[in-house]
Amino acid sequence: MTTMKIDGRGLTIGQAVAAACREGSEFSVSDDALQAMNASRNLKLEILRTGKPIYGVTTGFGDSVNRQISPEKTARLQTELIRYHLNGTGPLASDEVVRATLLIRANCLARGNSGVSIPVVERLLDFIRHDILPVIPERGSVGASGDLVPLCYLAYALTGEGKVRHRGETRQAADVFAELGLEPVMLEAKDGLALINGTSFSSAFAVLNTEAAAELAEVADICTALASEGMLGNRGHYAPFIHDEKPHDGQRASAALIHDLLEGSALAMTYDQVVGLNDPLDGRHYQKLTRSIQDRYSLRCAPHVTGVLRDMLDWVRTWMTVEINSSSDNPLFDPSTGAVYSGGNFYGGHVVTAMDGLKTAVAGIADLLDRQLALLVDEKFNNGLTPNLIARVDDDDTEAGLQHGFKGMQIACSALTAEALKQAGPASTFSRSTEAHNQDKVSMAPIAARDARTVIELAREVAAIHLLAACQAVELRGVEEMSPRTKAVHARIRKEVSFAAKDRQMDCDITAVVEMISSGAITEAARAGAAL
Repeated sequence: MTTMKIDGRGLTIGQAVAAACREGSEFSVSDDALQAMNASRNLKLEILRTGKPIYGVTTGFGDSVNRQISPEKTARLQTELIRYHLNGTGPLASDEVVRATLLIRANCLARGNSGVSIPVVERLLDFIRHDILPVIPERGSVGASGDLVPLCYLAYALTGEGKVRHRGETRQAADVFAELGLEPVMLEAKDGLALINGTSFSSAFAVLNTEAAAELAEVADICTALASEGMLGNRGHYAPFIHDEKPHDGQRASAALIHDLLEGSALAMTYDQVVGLNDPLDGRHYQKLTRSIQDRYSLRCAPHVTGVLRDMLDWVRTWMTVEINSSSDNPLFDPSTGAVYSGGNFYGGHVVTAMDGLKTAVAGIADLLDRQLALLVDEKFNNGLTPNLIARVDDDDTEAGLQHGFKGMQIACSALTAEALKQAGPASTFSRSTEAHNQDKVSMAPIAARDARTVIELAREVAAIHLLAACQAVELRGVEEMSPRTKAVHARIRKEVSFAAKDRQMDCDITAVVEMISSGAITEAARAGAAL
């Protein structure tokens, strides 16, 4: 495994996600970053000796800033800071979120402006190396002075206190330290505050959400292609000319992918092919077309919906790359001038806006796919498919009238979509005044980031149900008529989930396809189909 040097400037979202999944490099601090860290720490110690007040170092925190303590008490103050924030609630953060948090916090401190002692960052990287994962409750942060409550559990573990997950077990941090021969961090002035005063917990959710949403955008376009085939749609809706004339990059990318996915399909035909299926007017004043030349919005406008998510991801990536490579801390030290600055870089404003926007766009994807599914299962709109996609039976068959196919699946999909849409409301508008009105305008970043994760999970389940229904539909039409790329996706799903010839329990089918989406198996199948 290679070793990557962190310096607070070059960490990518992809590297953070890879580390979260234990698929990336090991990490150490670059020489330049070590020098910068030492310089800011030395400045901190120098100012301490003058007796001048430094926020959070020789003063109390937040509204208690007007209470100064002697330099002899500064280390103890950091320990007390951590203890009084250990009041998180709710479910525990996943291993992936904790790993990403560890790396992002280490990278922000390695930028060299926080005045921390080097062992703090080295121990964070030791946690990643040995997969020592602090037990962190998800709830309790408003994203004001950073993610104070969740990051305190991380800081507590560094000092050898509290609980961690290691090798599949939850254990006392001190026992794991002893087993691995690691020394607890002895916090000095500012160390505790630097560990907790930032957006790293919110950012961990955000970077994982960003990659998951990007995967979902591609899956949504695959869903649209399959639905277009199931509905005998018009693939001319995705022709380059249309989208070049409204050249949003995301819209053009979605349209191009759907267009390519449908290349060679005998089910979703080109515009000219669809027009050619209808009889010539031959001088008549009126006729009803045998095949519609224009599909409903959920098919025709799909690139305009999925494209919004693709374009949003571009600026979310830009914002989050800045966020995870910044000094999200307070106060900051400038050795070049000998100055210490108090500010608000811990604030999660960009994170909350990115996640509020992302979850809205993802909820729109869930709604789009739910509308496509509603067309597929409804015999009034599905262009000759069976009601609720049941297997074809003759009217005199003993099974006639007994089967209801995907009726229940559509109900479940509607419920999931409604929940996703409900969760899409902006968390940023619910700012609270906290901590004696010192934190009187807060970001709500961790709440938005957790909401975005939930919306992505719900949209993934919607996509899974859609894929199952679309595969059922194209099988009723004739798999041999599909395009090579959609046929490859159908084959991948059929490896694990069979055609629903009769009504059956389908929750396990949904779980199986959700896993295919999460693992990238669906998008991989679509790409592999291009070579066929």
